[in-house]
Amino acid sequence: MYLADYHVHSTCSPDGHCTMARMAEAAVANGLQELCFTDHLDTIEWGTYAPRTTFDWAEAVRQVEEARRLWGDRLSIRLGAELGEAALSFERAEKLLADAPKLDFVIGSVHLMGPRFGHEDLYYIPKADKTYYRDVIDDYLDDVLALSRWGRFHVLGHLTLPVRYIWDNAGIPMDFSDHLDRVAEVFRVIVPKGVGIECNTNRGATSLPDETILRLYREMGGEIITIGSDAHTAEYVGCRARETQELLRQCGFRYFTTFTQGEPEFRPL
Repeated sequence: MYLADYHVHSTCSPDGHCTMARMAEAAVANGLQELCFTDHLDTIEWGTYAPRTTFDWAEAVRQVEEARRLWGDRLSIRLGAELGEAALSFERAEKLLADAPKLDFVIGSVHLMGPRFGHEDLYYIPKADKTYYRDVIDDYLDDVLALSRWGRFHVLGHLTLPVRYIWDNAGIPMDFSDHLDRVAEVFRVIVPKGVGIECNTNRGATSLPDETILRLYREMGGEIITIGSDAHTAEYVGCRARETQELLRQCGFRYFTTFTQGEPEFRPL
């Protein structure tokens, strides 16, 4: 079984806690063959809405080279990015990508509520009722759809992210069952573009997206899918990689995807 984690953060992210070398060490210990670093490349400064126009690529390259020097004989190590909040400024997103070195992989992610909720960070979503949360999800999907139409990335990250924070902050179980028509609209945009989705292992909880949406994506012709832990600490590197491969098989997939210099490689499940 080929094991890869394609959503990992290091200290090159504001919320990362370990160096790339330490995360690579954990990947080797957990039996992975491939690891892709996807540190936060957001169009706004962390914790604010101030425009962001630069990223410390020199430090990222230094760290990835160190990780390869220490662990590259046992692990394929890729350099990618998680491009966040591109829908707030596609112009800034394009500049950030243009200034980057040649990346193996880019995740397109939305971490904010949509325009009707003032693009508040989902991390701080308040306690409320299910009607409020359904409106938040619908609003969030406005930005996901805009991001999908732009499409200058390889996979959509953690498509159903709001359910993580609704559960974390309010203890209310939610899903996207009331929004499947809108999710299908997103898939109708990305599948013809050759843009895929991520199956985020969500720290061992229900995957993001869940089985229902994974099956919908496959039924609509989706084939490109990566597996990512979203690890910010070493303990979660490769989290549920094996179990997620089995989930994908059950949903009709025959392969999952890794990337080298932006080109997909299909790994048998």
